[in-house]
Amino acid sequence: MDMNTIEAVVRTTDPADWRDGDAWLAGGTVLFSYGSTAFGPEPLRRLLDLGSAGWQPVTVTADGIELAATCTVAELYALPEKLAEDGTDWRGLDLIRPCCDSFVASFKVWNMSTVGGNLCTSLPAGPMISLCAGLDGTATILGPGGSRREVPVADFITGDGQNALAPGELLRSISLPASALSSRAAFRRLSLSNLGRSGVLLIGRLDGGGRFTLTVTAATKRPVQLRFASLPDAPELAGELETAIPAGLYHDDIHGLPDWRRDMTHRLAEEIRAALSLPAGAPAPASGDFWPPQPPQKTQHTQRGA
Repeated sequence: MDMNTIEAVVRTTDPADWRDGDAWLAGGTVLFSYGSTAFGPEPLRRLLDLGSAGWQPVTVTADGIELAATCTVAELYALPEKLAEDGTDWRGLDLIRPCCDSFVASFKVWNMSTVGGNLCTSLPAGPMISLCAGLDGTATILGPGGSRREVPVADFITGDGQNALAPGELLRSISLPASALSSRAAFRRLSLSNLGRSGVLLIGRLDGGGRFTLTVTAATKRPVQLRFASLPDAPELAGELETAIPAGLYHDDIHGLPDWRRDMTHRLAEEIRAALSLPAGAPAPASGDFWPPQPPQKTQHTQRGA
């Protein structure tokens, strides 16, 4: 889309340069699709371009993984294979590719869309939100005057298209802790069509101490996390879901009605609970979609230029 209200493109990573009428530009796949009046009552006047930031896309240490906000989907998708070659066996890495595949992305989105951009767009179906919240990610936010703060990704998204960023603030990176990456994980996703936007996406984790974490996304307007000291039984899990997600929190759009999203959330949550109740290494039960992780269809690889 032509953005004919833009008067200047400024290469900067300094929040002090931000002023009313500005928007941060990373991959730009959403920005250029929605147009310059889609993000507020006033049209955008300047784009603050992060393209020359030079941030390392992925940094791996013993403490976990740091993803730069400018890390692309393609760069993230390649990460599990690279870490496997290095002998890293974090089981949570198995979540990366099914979450990336949940974009059902064109070549442009696959190679240009960024992890940070997906979080900042803050749509319920954002698969990078699902991944980063599901792995207890922490967002690092930069502000004017050199300020810096950290927010759990599960709290960073506050509603449909809404997040915790104040005017001028910039999402710098997302940190995924080794403790979450080391957990056993299960992934479930459903859409109303074979190649449609996620209507329900759940991630469950069981850590070495037996603690269970369930993250609900896509079905809800913001991520919802449930934490248990041990793996619950089916009635306990269903009851906690009812308490944690009131009817008004389920998302409502053409990709799924709230009642359907609620029913499928309960169904997939029980599938995850059942899968993680099995001994490690046991075959997973039948699932709603994408688990165990399957290689993308050949046509999808062709679209992405892989």
